[in-house]
Amino acid sequence: MSSISRRQFVQRSTIAGAGFLAPGPVWGLNPKSVGANERVRVMMIGCGVRGKQLADCMPPGCEIIAAVDADLPRAEKLAGLLPGSITTEVDYRKMIDRGGLDGVMIASTGQHHVLPAMLACQAGMDVYIEKPMSNDFAEGRALVKAARHYGRVVQVGTQQRTMEMDRFACELVRDGGIGDVRVVECVNYGTAKPYPEGGLPEQVIPNGLNWDVWLGCAPFRPYNQKLRVREDGVGGAWQGWREYHVGGVGGMGAHAYDMVQYALGMDASGPAELWPNGVDESGTPRVDFRYLNGVEVRLVFPNKRPYRGPRLGGIFHGTKCKIEINRNKFVTNPVDFVKDGPSQELAAEWEGAGHVARGHIEDWLDAIKTRRRPNADVEIGHRTSTVYHLISITRQLNRRLRWDPTTETFPDDAEANALLERPRRKGWELPKV
Repeated sequence: MSSISRRQFVQRSTIAGAGFLAPGPVWGLNPKSVGANERVRVMMIGCGVRGKQLADCMPPGCEIIAAVDADLPRAEKLAGLLPGSITTEVDYRKMIDRGGLDGVMIASTGQHHVLPAMLACQAGMDVYIEKPMSNDFAEGRALVKAARHYGRVVQVGTQQRTMEMDRFACELVRDGGIGDVRVVECVNYGTAKPYPEGGLPEQVIPNGLNWDVWLGCAPFRPYNQKLRVREDGVGGAWQGWREYHVGGVGGMGAHAYDMVQYALGMDASGPAELWPNGVDESGTPRVDFRYLNGVEVRLVFPNKRPYRGPRLGGIFHGTKCKIEINRNKFVTNPVDFVKDGPSQELAAEWEGAGHVARGHIEDWLDAIKTRRRPNADVEIGHRTSTVYHLISITRQLNRRLRWDPTTETFPDDAEANALLERPRRKGWELPKV
């Protein structure tokens, strides 16, 4: 029985002093780069639940000096929890124009991810952007173009890319450690639906909320509290409507499909064919897809309790071994296939409040100072985003689709290609690169 030892793993992926794994190629230094010993000054865009979580994960060497949210009281609340004097603002465009920042961290609603990231790149700032990275395919490719053109470090918030257990397991699969892989099983996350045709009743806009800024590039809708994210993160149906978010397929699904891309060595590619395959037990339309190398990914596990299968990874069926990859852990069948994997002490570093993204932010900070590409580089994030955009389009058209991962188009399919980009409200267009 073949096996892989921790020594082999360490030889492939050296563990850096801060607890994350050594990354890829180094870029040329940018004249606006932060010095090796300087603090990185950042703005937090989106001060709700996720913004606060990222603030709690902030490692030494990174300082939040501005908090921005269309709901100003929310920005002020986060500012009150942070040390020092924090500038607050409702519109990230104004704050980016002021300058004085090294980077931005984006934890806002889905329609406000790519635009501030591109504006920051233009202004010479580096970016940490939460998933879903983009709200449509065209946004994602535009951000990659901007990051490369302006030489910026853009880290996507798929933090499993930095977790040692996930890196070990994905690289084990990628490097042929479990033999040939032909089938992967994943969770069948749902896609957001169009905004209700009849709309929602108009309500009084709360004090401090700039509704026009909150909508951003999305179509104008009257204010209704169901669109607003509550302080505790519960409620607020905006994630279920396509104008503001792609849905679960690009939320928690982004982590799962990112593990598939990583483990199959598809970080610069993507599926070649997708097709609908009935519905699951929860009533969610199933989609399966295939890569050019013949590996088939089946979205077989419903996203409902009691949960089955890894929710943040997949089950990879190899000719030597079957491995289940989940967040910060993996299990093999046979159970003793990996003789000496990463220490459980490394996994423990990711557990507990305030630690869920700390190592990933540390990786971003190190990339800012060395000008290398981070673990979840923008191109990697875009390719993973493309997977969930393709799943959503397949559901919308309800037919088999072919995708060319090189040209990033649906060959000879004008109807499908028309769905790669959503219209944007005037005044919120993406900037020219």
